[in-house]
Amino acid sequence: KVKPQLEEKEGKTFDVFSAVEFKTQVVAGTNYFIKVHVGNDEFMHLRVFRSLPHENKPLSLHSYQSSKTKHDELAFF
Repeated sequence: KVKPQLEEKEGKTFDVFSAVEFKTQVVAGTNYFIKVHVGNDEFMHLRVFRSLPHENKPLSLHSYQSSKTKHDELAFF
């Protein structure tokens, strides 16, 4: 659901977009920190926010980090 948001921010499309790891952080909703394989040896770390159910809002891409590798630690950011 956040792939189009990332593609818009990056100004390109990703043929490969596969989550390989994630962590969560409970706030007034949930932050998901997701390591995504985007092709070749390239990875990105995404911070996705899911609001509380009663707010009925879609998932939103809060921020991201590019130029990551498979072995970079997925950390809160």
